[in-house]
Amino acid sequence: MSDDVPAPMEALLAAELPDGEGWQFEPKWDGFRCLARRQGHEVTLTSKSGKPLARYFPEVIAMLAALKDDDFLLDGELIIPVGDALSFDALQLRLHPAESRIRKLSQQTPAELMLFDLLLLDGESFTDEPLSKRRNALEQFHKRNPAKSLHLSPLTHDRQTAVGWLQRSGGALDGVIAKRTDQDYRSGERAMVKVKQIRTADCVVGGFRYAEKKREVGSLLLGLYDDEGLLHHIGFTSALKAEDRPELTAKLEKLIQAPGFTGDAPGGPSRWANARSAEWQPLSPELVVEVKYDQVTGRRFRHGTGFVRWRPDKAPRQCTFDQLAPELRPSELKELFG
Repeated sequence: MSDDVPAPMEALLAAELPDGEGWQFEPKWDGFRCLARRQGHEVTLTSKSGKPLARYFPEVIAMLAALKDDDFLLDGELIIPVGDALSFDALQLRLHPAESRIRKLSQQTPAELMLFDLLLLDGESFTDEPLSKRRNALEQFHKRNPAKSLHLSPLTHDRQTAVGWLQRSGGALDGVIAKRTDQDYRSGERAMVKVKQIRTADCVVGGFRYAEKKREVGSLLLGLYDDEGLLHHIGFTSALKAEDRPELTAKLEKLIQAPGFTGDAPGGPSRWANARSAEWQPLSPELVVEVKYDQVTGRRFRHGTGFVRWRPDKAPRQCTFDQLAPELRPSELKELFG
């Protein structure tokens, strides 16, 4: 991070939302964490890891450059609404080397900025101030600088309301963040609490990949059937016990049979795609496994899933998309945007 842009305050994952007085709850938005800095005509966007993002989101730079205030540092989330939901895939597509491609996407699917903290304004630092004062200053900033693509993230001090947000997470929302209202901005520290909704799904094992350095299973490739009976690749799990892998490898190798997936297959667009994406073994769709997941984007698990158990009692054809958590309804998304 540069001297002007400190490391953002981060959150510690917890199993449930904290109880008691002095907590502020906010939705955890499904986007790119971003620190937005403006000094006169110069505007920068910095990722959580310290990488510059400005060239990928020219429309956000233009919006911030046109605001009334010209000296600020804001903490927020870059988001891209597509239809009735937020699209993480659209954000991923922005990380492209070609400027012409980025310009085209910025017009087709413009990004927006969801604000939830203010660190500096008109030369005055707010990092040592309690959250309650920073939030008040942020609300005044947002009121003074209206822009269609600049949003103020909602908050609640009511735990039950926050629990309701958490129960509806999985689409536009990635969970709920809890913050102490009397706490200063602790750059680089895990001084907030984040809670995600963990769900389970029964999936067909449509293929597997070998581990990188040995000929034994490294990960299982998961699939679900659509209404037309096609098996689509939706993610993977590598959370397999080391002692189980040799026996499981032998079992899987007996089931190798093309095509494995009859719909979307591994190697298509995904956030974990890499040079090894095509190196997989197709399986006859006979095995069912229950996995834990936290987020679904574009009918795929966002992250690697956790292995729960094998389901020999479940027929593969019973593993369909309708068991996945529904995304936030348009009316609920509009309500949260305010």
